[in-house]
Amino acid sequence: MSRIQQLDTSVINKIAAGEVIERPANVVKELLENSVDALSSRIEVDIVEGGAELIRVTDDGEGIHPDDILLAISSHATSKIKTAEDLFFIQTMGFRGEALASISEVSHLNIRTRQQDALAGTELDVNCGQRREAQPCGCPPGTKIEVRNLFASTPVRRKSLRTKSTEFGHISDQFTRVALANPRLHLILRHNDKVVFDLPPADRLIDRLRLFFGEGITDHLIWVESEASDVRMSGYVAHPSQSKSSRKWQHLFLNGRWFQDKAIQHALTEAYRGLLMVGRQPISFLFIDMPPSAFDVNVHPTKVEVRFVDSQQLYRQTLSMIRTKFLTMDLDSQMKLARDSRSKAAAAVTDSAEAAPQRELQIELDAWAEKQSGGNSQQGTGQGYTASQPPITTWSVGSRQSQADLARMLAGSDTQTRPGSGSAQSDVRAEAPGTATQTDEPLPETAEDAEAFFVGREADGQSRATVPDAMPAGFSGTSPDTEAASADDTSDEAGNRPELSGTPAKPAPSFGQQSGARAMQVMDCYLIVEAEHGLMIIDQHALHERIMYEYLRPRVLNGSVESQRLLIPETAELTAREASLVVEHQDLLAQIGIGVSEFGTNTVLINSWPVMMQKARPSQIIRDIAEQLESFEKKPTRRDILDELLHMMSCKAAIKSGQRLKPEEIDSLLAQRHLCDDAHHCPHGRPTALVLSQGELDKQFGRLG
Repeated sequence: MSRIQQLDTSVINKIAAGEVIERPANVVKELLENSVDALSSRIEVDIVEGGAELIRVTDDGEGIHPDDILLAISSHATSKIKTAEDLFFIQTMGFRGEALASISEVSHLNIRTRQQDALAGTELDVNCGQRREAQPCGCPPGTKIEVRNLFASTPVRRKSLRTKSTEFGHISDQFTRVALANPRLHLILRHNDKVVFDLPPADRLIDRLRLFFGEGITDHLIWVESEASDVRMSGYVAHPSQSKSSRKWQHLFLNGRWFQDKAIQHALTEAYRGLLMVGRQPISFLFIDMPPSAFDVNVHPTKVEVRFVDSQQLYRQTLSMIRTKFLTMDLDSQMKLARDSRSKAAAAVTDSAEAAPQRELQIELDAWAEKQSGGNSQQGTGQGYTASQPPITTWSVGSRQSQADLARMLAGSDTQTRPGSGSAQSDVRAEAPGTATQTDEPLPETAEDAEAFFVGREADGQSRATVPDAMPAGFSGTSPDTEAASADDTSDEAGNRPELSGTPAKPAPSFGQQSGARAMQVMDCYLIVEAEHGLMIIDQHALHERIMYEYLRPRVLNGSVESQRLLIPETAELTAREASLVVEHQDLLAQIGIGVSEFGTNTVLINSWPVMMQKARPSQIIRDIAEQLESFEKKPTRRDILDELLHMMSCKAAIKSGQRLKPEEIDSLLAQRHLCDDAHHCPHGRPTALVLSQGELDKQFGRLG
């Protein structure tokens, strides 16, 4: 049995490096925090090849004393704490004294430093833990640290690094966090000798936010602030019209330190409850100032998590601050002219559909059926009613409901239960084969036959009939006036999705507009169709999304997506990391008909666009794509990315909830249903139709047979 022994310093530092230094971005974070602690007013960051070859951070701070330079690279040597009690009063970014020691163990480290009142500087070289003697040198006041050949002594870690653009994207994130927490710092970031950011000192946080995130986000930010006891909170939250699919845009800062906290993030979600679609997350830039004794930052190796003495107080304060602010504001939908020159007359709804005014809809089933049949509906015998048991004649539906809510109401779950009738629940089930009606005229058998009719959307909301060169019959992409109403259609409620290839499902039975068949649109969201033995309730967006997906999938796989070059290329403002991800996957985007190229610091140029999405906003779609690419926790395969992009494009190209359809548009949508392999579910797995049998309707209305 081997004896217990003290680990060598080199082994200790390598172990620490495995916890603290995961990728080049962690090195940049540690060096930037050291420069901030040194009271620098200007910091320059130079990156080569995503940080794997070179990371250089230069500041004009206090510098390191010549006698301390060897201690600076020693394990757990620091000037920021002296006793254990100091851990409860941390007021600096770093305090553990292990960053430089860990970095020097896995790279070639060079330090040049000079204090403000010194005549000469000091230089120190460390090659994978092997240090040389410190030497005098000439250098300006401050400190310059160069890290070359990162992970040279740990080749497995070096090989596991992502692409250069991906690694630089993570570096850009760390740089952004420090820049937002310190707006009065002059910060410069270069990559491969190209200036990415040159941020002069700013007196206002909003000015720095605008440089990073553009006017599309900053123009919709709302200032909030609150003070309770010794805790002060302030910053910006986004208008409910602006949201993201993940919490990566929730920036939290505690005494100048970026951190993450589930309680505060949950408070943000609760503050926006009812204002955002399901699955969407608010955007925030919140700054918290509180005494160091009220929290413990020493709970995570990279200090990204904090433990509070009273986290419930922060939760309540965050929730109250945002809700109080919203109560003083008008969050109704607003109309504005789009800036896109191709649709200058288009009006964009800037608020989410959940904030739309509530509407009351009365579905009078008996009256509607009688009206549709011209007043000649047959009344069966034995359908009398007693005074003690009045029949149910209407269902009342309040504000726009989800598909599940509407299904429950049509099933009778929100109606009265008549004595002796048992439960008021009706049998609402997913449509099964055999429920289709017969048509007098044959439906189109191929996509080419269906192209005879295509309905587009003008910017002013009016419909027009067009025949595209190569499109399935149906509707064009998102128009500005319906874009906001589409946010809830992107969530994956079921979590199921079809693969790009595989055995197709059995073709669904078709139902169309036969002679005598009747259909109507309700709530600008659902289609109620008279089926063979009852009523069918169809989600118009889910059905058309499945149609567009079935149309687009084989064309993407065969590389035959119809695309057109833009006469005037369009730009999309992204974060530096998002821009790098989009450029990195430009070949995949080309496969779905989107041509992009790098254009400036955090901007991509859109050169070509799919014909099927001609009414969509390219810049908004690119932002959604970037957000989708960034949401992958693990490195996705090419197939995973294509599948996600197909789902997103199908959703964006489909008609939306809240979009009023003309009778011929309804006919065209229903006529295409049989072209799908699985018309019963949208690509996200949600049902496209539910069936309510006539027997259940008769029972609910008290029609005793």
